Amino acid sequence: MTQKQSATQAKQDASYLKALTELLYQLADDDLVVSFRGSEWLGLAPHIEADVAYSSITQNTMGHAVLYYNLLEELDAGAADVLAHERSPEERRNATYLEKRNGEGAYFEEPYYDWALTVVRNYLYEAFKKVKLEAVSNGSYQPLAMVAQKVLMEQTYHLAHWKMWIKQLQGSTEDAQTRIQSRVEEAWNEFQDVLELGSEADAMEEHQLICGEDTLKERWLEEVSATLTVTPTSPLSKKYGSGRNGEHTADLEQALQTLAEVYNSDKEAIW
Repeated sequence: MTQKQSATQAKQDASYLKALTELLYQLADDDLVVSFRGSEWLGLAPHIEADVAYSSITQNTMGHAVLYYNLLEELDAGAADVLAHERSPEERRNATYLEKRNGEGAYFEEPYYDWALTVVRNYLYEAFKKVKLEAVSNGSYQPLAMVAQKVLMEQTYHLAHWKMWIKQLQGSTEDAQTRIQSRVEEAWNEFQDVLELGSEADAMEEHQLICGEDTLKERWLEEVSATLTVTPTSPLSKKYGSGRNGEHTADLEQALQTLAEVYNSDKEAIW
């Protein structure tokens, strides 16, 4: 069955289409906002090797988002560029923790970003992205499964990069260890909605698009527990609500406005 035939078949089942569309929005929006926060580190990483590596990872991750938006376009959700740039914050399905600013200030105006936040966020996210992609790669929607398999080939190196940083900083100076511990504790209070699948979770599992939330969470915890030396003192929670349900912070508004500046300058341009 071709990709076009798969999309046509998916559109014939309203319940399947709704669950699939929701899953694609989550995958696309997560990668879009994470890659934007990564782009804000251009030229600001601790050293040149880190800057080059992070720039490459950010570019790849933005490319992953494009793949998911293209799948949504094939399902008649709208043009990929429109989906990426013109949807309101309330329509976004990215997790709130992922939209968090890198630190105080703005990129062009005295940025005071926190590398510990960036390392912790990217490691925890990439660890979950691996788990989620592995589940999706065995899912019932073949075009998405094929994209997931392709993305995993790049994502493996992304995860290895951030795992290396976590291990280095956990074994570094007392100050570095304290900063990492503080950011892991913070993440535990905000990361829960990254692990969730939103209002269509049951339907996603029923239609065999992906495994259930509990299984995803269990696999993620197994992954990160093998690396983190920090033991969080609080249970996982979602301090700022659920981005899967359209609940977001002002940080997302800032991200979307900046992301769309060039696009809004000429929406008819072909980039």
